[in-house]
Amino acid sequence: MIQEEKFNRWFSLFILVGMTAVTCLVTAYKLQASPDGHFWLLMAAFGSLMGVLATVCSANGLIITFLFGLLDVAIYGAMCWLNWRRGAPGLGNAILHFAYFVPMQFVGFWQWRKRGAKAASQVKARRLNGRQRWFLTGAFLLATVVLYFILLRFDRSAADGFLRVAVLIDVIPLVCNIIGQGLMSTAYMEQWLFWMGVNVTSIILWCITLRSTPDSSYALVYVIKYVFYLLNSINGLRIWLRISRG
Repeated sequence: MIQEEKFNRWFSLFILVGMTAVTCLVTAYKLQASPDGHFWLLMAAFGSLMGVLATVCSANGLIITFLFGLLDVAIYGAMCWLNWRRGAPGLGNAILHFAYFVPMQFVGFWQWRKRGAKAASQVKARRLNGRQRWFLTGAFLLATVVLYFILLRFDRSAADGFLRVAVLIDVIPLVCNIIGQGLMSTAYMEQWLFWMGVNVTSIILWCITLRSTPDSSYALVYVIKYVFYLLNSINGLRIWLRISRG
């Protein structure tokens, strides 16, 4: 048990340092490339760092994750709203974050408190039963299909064929994010399977971006960032498999 706690502490430090370095690198690149708007760039960087802390605390089952998570999703929602006001896409993401992700931080804090989580103690995690897993699988597939055909109407790529891979890669992380947040806020171990889905598809998405536009150096940074997130989600699954027993 002592060895596992030591491993978790050092692994969490590795993830924190690694993802913080990536966030700082992205911010430095954008500050250099942009002559103005530095306030919002720094706000976005701060929100990203809060997301890093929330992710690591969540993997370790610590309730403070919802404080960091609230700052992260609120700032990201504000950034999406600002983008939309300036004429860029972002309204859908803004609504999603303010209408869903922000309230779910409060739901999660309340639920985790009911399940014994305190400042320095882990939440008593739980697992879905067989019926719940089948229901969730069906909901995931249905939501993926419905959103795929909705977003297909707005696809601007020149791709042709029965299945638009680019649209699918856009849909899967969206659905995984929504389900993952719901499972996280209610302290279910299976959340980590959906966070892995988010991370794997995001890595693929940014690898495609890097390959199609080699001069987009920021894409490489995002690939590295989501690799760290994937490592953290694997560790989170390992920890939650243990704390959800019984």
